[in-house]
Amino acid sequence: MSILVRGAAPYGETPTDVLIADGVVVALGADVPAHPAAADAEVIEAADLILLPGLVDLHTHLREPGREDAETVASGSAAAALGGYTAIFAMPNTEPTADTAGVVEQVLRLGESSGLVDVQPIGAVTVGRKGTQLAELAAMATSAAQVRVFSDDGDCVHDPLLMRRSLEYVKAFDGVIAQHAQEPRLTVGAQMHEGEMSAKLGMTGWPAVAEEAIIARDCLLAEHVDSRLHICHLSTAGSVDVVAAAKARGTKVTAEVTPHHLLLTDRTAVDYDPVFKVNPPLRTDGDIQVLRQALADGVIDIVATDHAPHAVQDKECEWDQAKPGMLGLQTALSVVIRTMVESDLLDWRGVAAVMSENPARIGGLAGHGRPIAVGEPANLVLVDPKATWTVRGADFASLSGNTPFEGMELPGRVVATFLRGRPTVRDGVLAAAVATGGR
Repeated sequence: MSILVRGAAPYGETPTDVLIADGVVVALGADVPAHPAAADAEVIEAADLILLPGLVDLHTHLREPGREDAETVASGSAAAALGGYTAIFAMPNTEPTADTAGVVEQVLRLGESSGLVDVQPIGAVTVGRKGTQLAELAAMATSAAQVRVFSDDGDCVHDPLLMRRSLEYVKAFDGVIAQHAQEPRLTVGAQMHEGEMSAKLGMTGWPAVAEEAIIARDCLLAEHVDSRLHICHLSTAGSVDVVAAAKARGTKVTAEVTPHHLLLTDRTAVDYDPVFKVNPPLRTDGDIQVLRQALADGVIDIVATDHAPHAVQDKECEWDQAKPGMLGLQTALSVVIRTMVESDLLDWRGVAAVMSENPARIGGLAGHGRPIAVGEPANLVLVDPKATWTVRGADFASLSGNTPFEGMELPGRVVATFLRGRPTVRDGVLAAAVATGGR
């Protein structure tokens, strides 16, 4: 099967023709007509569209196994493809926990069965994510899933000795520990960011220092053992300072920010709507400005969705009883366009770096986040930068509808997504016939 993407602008630059065959880019520009695959290629007209490497999400909650009422690997994969993603990393807070080779291989197989995106499992750091005993890290690393990222996300690896041991352990296979930075003793009963709004609303505050203290500790531990550390969903200006200082010392630390922490503030809690309850909590406008600049400057390496679907009963209830989390896969690119591209903080090459190239590199995922060049895998996304759309959670592919952007008009529309040259999304909808297949 060959496809000619005609007139697209790679990275928003000079429009050109891109010829895809056998899962790779086989010709560009003036070389396209002479290539044998061009003769019977299906043509996709892409004038005024931007071509980017397929997006990669290092932080997705798929809920399966165990909470298939909120999401499945298949439904989450569909949401990812519609959002322009060709690969996602599945967090291990499932039931049972993804802390053994058997569970991570189950998630891998479910992803392969869906065939919409590459689903790369993340393994838990500790057994059951309980923070008391290291999980089978080597077994997961050598399993069919080839796990390289480990996290207890949803909970912090708060024991410094266990954190040190995990950092030491993963060096053997160039793994990375992705830390959920939350000092539990400082966040008992916390409901939202500690500040003016929490005081006004009478809710227990979640201090910024609870995040910053863990990041500071773990940067020192990573530096001490010379291992790789990744900070999940960094959310405060103080955390940016800590990471910047650690990077300046040569520490092997990377960090992510979520789309919702780039756009929404703690003021959304004023009506006590639990759709805005998230972990870590939405912070202040001052934090947002620092986070955006840090992403532009490279202190924060990537945008990760922290896509966290929840069943209706877990969100449509009192704030203090609601589970934290928001949908993100189908809105992430649009929020980045709104916050970073429209403000001239990132160009389209910058978007490709923080939403594709860097997350693939951090996660060790070959074949994704690659340049748009001859011989490279055709994991690609076509974007209409001039289109706008209104967010409706009920229309999402996810089984859940807990989007904080409900009713908001956002810029940018995913027109097509290609997984190894095979369209998974066409004209903004899932391809009519999507064949299954492995990597």
